[in-house]
Amino acid sequence: MTDEVLVVRAQLGERAALAELLSRWRTPVWVYVRRMLDADRADDVTQEIWLSVVRGLPRLRDPGRFAPWLFTIARRSITDRLRGEYAQAEETPVAGDAVVDDPVEAMVDRAALVSVLSELPVLEREVLVLFYLEDLPVDVCADICRVPAGTVKSRLNRARRLLREHLEEKGYRP
Repeated sequence: MTDEVLVVRAQLGERAALAELLSRWRTPVWVYVRRMLDADRADDVTQEIWLSVVRGLPRLRDPGRFAPWLFTIARRSITDRLRGEYAQAEETPVAGDAVVDDPVEAMVDRAALVSVLSELPVLEREVLVLFYLEDLPVDVCADICRVPAGTVKSRLNRARRLLREHLEEKGYRP
C-alpha cells in the first residue's frame, strides 16, 4: 500500500493506516534528525515532529507529497530547536557542547563521520544529509529547504568541500 493511500485512509480516521505510516517513517525521520542533532535532542525533536504530523495530517491537501511534507516538518523542528539553543547560548555563554556518542554508532569510522558532520554549518549539513543520506533528489531537497534547486546544488558543493577539508584535517586522505 502506498503512502498516498495510507495518508488518505488516516485522514478518514483509520488508526491502522496512521500506525502504518508512523511505522514506515519512524526510522528515516529519526535518522535524519539524528544526523542533524545529538542523540538526546534527536529523541525530543522526533517526538515533536510526530506530534506535528498527527495534528497536521488532516490538513495535508496533497497526500502524494507526504514525504516532502514530513521532512519539511522535521526541518522546521530542527531549525526551531537550534534557533532556540543559539538564542539561549547568546544570553548565557557556556562551554562548547560535546556531541553525545550513540552506542549504536560504536564503529570508529562512523563516529568520525558523525563528528565531522556536526562540525559543518547547519545549512550545508542539512542538504548533505537530505541528498546523500536520505537519498532525496535535488528538487525535493529544495522543496524541503524552501530554496531554489541551484541553491541546494551550491550548498552541496560547499558541503562536500568542507567535509573533505575536515576529513583531511583529521588525517583521512582521499
